[in-house]
Amino acid sequence: MHRRWTTAPAAALAMGLAATGCGGGTGGGDAAQVEVFSWWTGGGEEAGLDALIEMFEEQHPDTEFVNAAVAGGSGTNAQAVLEGRLQSQDPPDSFQGHAGAELQDYIEAGYLEPLDDFYDEHGLREAMPDQLLEQISYDGSVYSVPVNIHRSNVLWYNPSVLEEAGIEEPPQTLDDLIADLEAVEEETGAVPMAVGAQWTVDHLLESVLLGSLGTEGYNALWEPGADWGTPEVADALADFEAILAHTQEESASEDWQEASRRVAEGEAAFTVMGDWAAGYFDELGMTAGEDYDWAPSPGTEGTYLWLSDSFTLPVGAPNPEGATAWLELAASREGQDAFNPLKGSIPAREDADPEMYADSPYLSEALGEWQSGPELAGSFWHGVAADNRWKNSVDTAVGLYLQDGDTEALQDALDEASQAAQDE
Repeated sequence: MHRRWTTAPAAALAMGLAATGCGGGTGGGDAAQVEVFSWWTGGGEEAGLDALIEMFEEQHPDTEFVNAAVAGGSGTNAQAVLEGRLQSQDPPDSFQGHAGAELQDYIEAGYLEPLDDFYDEHGLREAMPDQLLEQISYDGSVYSVPVNIHRSNVLWYNPSVLEEAGIEEPPQTLDDLIADLEAVEEETGAVPMAVGAQWTVDHLLESVLLGSLGTEGYNALWEPGADWGTPEVADALADFEAILAHTQEESASEDWQEASRRVAEGEAAFTVMGDWAAGYFDELGMTAGEDYDWAPSPGTEGTYLWLSDSFTLPVGAPNPEGATAWLELAASREGQDAFNPLKGSIPAREDADPEMYADSPYLSEALGEWQSGPELAGSFWHGVAADNRWKNSVDTAVGLYLQDGDTEALQDALDEASQAAQDE
C-alpha cells in the first residue's frame, strides 16, 4: 500500500495562524472576575471544564468566572490569539498549555511566573511523581499545574480483524507489529495500520522511536548533546518506514477520528493514537473488548509516553489572587477527580479516587498503571519534550519524507533539527 498526502505540513498552518493572531481580552483588570483561557470548547473537554467552573463558582461566589475558550485547530487557534495578547501585555489570569517544553518560549519571554512556592504550599511535590516534576521543570523551577495526564503510546486494534488474520494477541515488539501488519494485508481486506492527517504520522513516529530505542534512549534524544545520526536511530526509522508501508492511501484531510473509526468499524486492524480515542469510541457507541481493544504501542510496555494539559500564572495577571484560586482547584484531588472522568484522562496526582474512573474500562486500567509508578517519556508532538520550533522542524522533515520516501534524508533532517534546537 502507498500513501498520498495532499495538504501542507501542520507547521505551515501553525505559522499562518500565528501571523494573524490578535489581542483583545475580556478580563479588563477587574478583581471581581477571573479570566481563564483555554481551547476546550467541545465534547468531554468542555464538559470537564464546565465541572471545574461549577466547583470554582461554588467556592468563590463573589468572583465572576470568565471562560475565554477559543475553538478550533486543536489549540492552534487559541495559541495564536494568546500570543497576540501576551505581546500586547493583555494576559488572561490563567491560560492552558501543554506541560513541558511547549511552555519554554513563554518562560524565556518572561510571560510566566514560577510556581515553586505554590507547589510547596500545596504539597504538590508529594502528590505528583518525581519524574513528572523533573520533566515539567525549566532551569529548576515549575511554571504550570498539570490537571491531567494523557498517554500517547496506545495501540488500538479491532479484535475481529486480528482473529481473521490469525493473530492471537496484540504485538509486543515492533518486529511483531510489522509481521502482524503483513498478516492483516495477506489474510483480510482491512487496512493494516490506519493513519490520518500528517500530525498523526508524527504521533506514530514518537511511539516507534520509543519502542525501538527504549525509554532511556528515547528521552536522551531530547537532551543536550543528543545525536540523531546513530545506527540505533536509523534502525528505528527503518521500522517506521516498514510500518508506514502498510497504511492506507488517503488524503491528509482526514484526522485521527477517521483513523480510529476505521478500527472500531472493522475497516482497519490497528491505529496508534492517544488515549483520548477511548472517549471517541464511547461517543460512537462502541464496546470495549468487542469493537475495539488496546495495548501499549509495541516495545513500550511499562512506559507512559505522556502529555498533560496544565494551567499557568501569567506575569501581570489582572487578578493574581483569582488566578491562584483557580490553580488551587486545578491542582486539587477533588478538582482533578471532577474534571478527568469527563475529559477522558487521568489525574496528574497519584492519590486519585479509583471509584471515579470505574465506569470506563480504559481509564480504570490506565489509572491503576499510573498509580503503580511507570517509567515516563515525554511526548514531543504534544509539547513535553520539544518546544514549538523543534516540533515544527520535525514535522517539516516528516512531511518531506512522506513525499520522497528517503529515510536517510529523514534522519539527516531530524539530526539537523536537533542540532539547531541545541544551538538556540
